[in-house]
Amino acid sequence: MKIRLEHVVKTFETFRAVRDVLLTIESGELVALLGPSGSGKTTILRMVAGLEYADGGHIYFGEQDATDIPVRDRGVGFVFQHYALFPHMTIAQNIAFGLKVSKVKREKAAVDERVAELLRLVRLDGLAERFPAQISGGQRQRVALARALAVDPKVLLLDEPFGALDANVRRDLRRWLREIHSELGITTLFVTHDQEEALDLADRVVVLKDGQIVQQGTPGEVCRDPKSAFVMRFLGDTNVIAAEVRDGAAHVGDVAIAASGLPNGKAEIHARPADLIWSNEGPGIPAHVGRVLDRVDGRRVLVTTRNGEQLEFDVEPERAVEAGEDGFVQFRRAKVFPA
Repeated sequence: MKIRLEHVVKTFETFRAVRDVLLTIESGELVALLGPSGSGKTTILRMVAGLEYADGGHIYFGEQDATDIPVRDRGVGFVFQHYALFPHMTIAQNIAFGLKVSKVKREKAAVDERVAELLRLVRLDGLAERFPAQISGGQRQRVALARALAVDPKVLLLDEPFGALDANVRRDLRRWLREIHSELGITTLFVTHDQEEALDLADRVVVLKDGQIVQQGTPGEVCRDPKSAFVMRFLGDTNVIAAEVRDGAAHVGDVAIAASGLPNGKAEIHARPADLIWSNEGPGIPAHVGRVLDRVDGRRVLVTTRNGEQLEFDVEPERAVEAGEDGFVQFRRAKVFPA
């Protein structure tokens, strides 16, 4: 099921949560809405679900204008962050609930068969008679997904589904959800503020700020070619270094970085920790090592430049770098944006 949002607007009292959003989600695509709190991602999801109505624009499911269709008639499956399971029902009863209240009536044997099929799909065979309090958080979220899938939705909507779980469980469930999506091919819209989650899961990432789309593309496109300083900073650790653009290059000290298309004047060089190199000799930006943090897969070095800027970068575990030494920061790669 293809979904299109055309110039969609949503206002709450005096606050405009969504501003003229244009977005197409292709049939079978898994799209992540990524942004900070208040960026409009959950409001968009709720409008697609029919839990909120747009104040302007249109939402299409295929060729059908679904803007004003009630939630129960949209054919969507919704998975919330906090499971929303019925505590007094068994796992099987929770999954079967949507089937039993659906307008399409099914025989008990058909319901039982569908529940068993979904339990196998979400890898919870043998837990049908347990209650939600008797299984883990990760298992409860699998039950919530099975319940959403029970009625064969055209569209699957997930609102921060792993937000209440610890990091290791979230990683496992991300891989599992990607496998489920590949198997079923349901058009899926996924809301998260976790950059790693969005990049791991999605076919396409849509980055939102203040109710507007600021960039969208494949995980590789938004990671490797951020179009603004906001996207660069939001997607991960970023060092920011003041520079000046002159004749197509950004200059800081004796270092120059290509900045074609930018006007002369103040600018900022943005570089990930992996984009910087530490050298005992120039050229480069002179800096003083303040701390070295040893980690399992490397060492994080914290330095201060002569201009007082704090920079962080990574070196190999065996690299000898000590607090108190002086050296030079060089660029492996970087992006330049107007200041």
